[in-house]
Amino acid sequence: MKQTKRSKQARQTAAPRAHRALRREIPSTAAVLATPRDFAAMRRYRTFTFEDHATYLQQMEHLLHTLSAQGIHTTISLFDPVAYESFCADHALEPDHPASRTRYTAELACTGPTLPYDDRPLSRLLPALVEETERQATWDHASSLLSRAGECAQCGADIARAAFARATRAVTRLMEALGRGTHHLVCSVPADGTPLLAVLHATGREDGRLDLSEAQALIFCTVLATGIALHSPGGIVSRTADDATHDTVRGWSLHDGWLRPLTAGEVFTAYCTDVETGEPVPPEPGVEHLPGLPLPPPPDEHQHR
Repeated sequence: MKQTKRSKQARQTAAPRAHRALRREIPSTAAVLATPRDFAAMRRYRTFTFEDHATYLQQMEHLLHTLSAQGIHTTISLFDPVAYESFCADHALEPDHPASRTRYTAELACTGPTLPYDDRPLSRLLPALVEETERQATWDHASSLLSRAGECAQCGADIARAAFARATRAVTRLMEALGRGTHHLVCSVPADGTPLLAVLHATGREDGRLDLSEAQALIFCTVLATGIALHSPGGIVSRTADDATHDTVRGWSLHDGWLRPLTAGEVFTAYCTDVETGEPVPPEPGVEHLPGLPLPPPPDEHQHR
């Protein structure tokens, strides 16, 4: 009788332990309203009970920290009210219901950009998440445009494949020409009414090695390839830090499927003009505007049209 009672107590004690162990093996995802504007858009739903954005972020951060302390792997994504409304319409869901928000968050965990929660404050994590989301959107748009490029009317070659190969060669030669230093490059291509922007951070070392993010390089080359395939007037601006006090800026424009170096005056104009308004921007102290370096095109290649 005593043994039966002890066995029952042991099972009752083991059950919560097993539950906690299993919970640690089930990941979680939190979709965060990153901006006051997005938060205000969700306030129209009666079941969304938060009253101010600051308190909402504080409580979200507390929840994330609690999950992390319990050993639960958690990722965060951006909650987009416009995309949420479309999601509910597509799936015949009532948007003013917590279960609908849960389904949307689960969908983001599978298809949208996410970052792992690593106990950093949301004030530091959210800008990184916004940047990752913008990169993914750029990648999706550029890839979609490239997929519609078709075949060359002259030789039947796949235009997207040829453009990507050419863009990769151009970026490789550009990095070789820039050489040593910490480089920040921006590629801008107007395409289909929406400007495509890609950023690449790279470090050229003394021994000739190059450190960069493969994910950034892939998106960068894809954007440049889109400009090549569509014969778009895009370009690249590089900013290189050789020491703590001096930066050099150079530029290239996309012309006939290759990068043509800009003059120092053209670089100054491009770098000191607001992209959105077109208004001049005062030059930064300690920044020298130099002409782009020549980048010889690959031999025996022609543009596919």
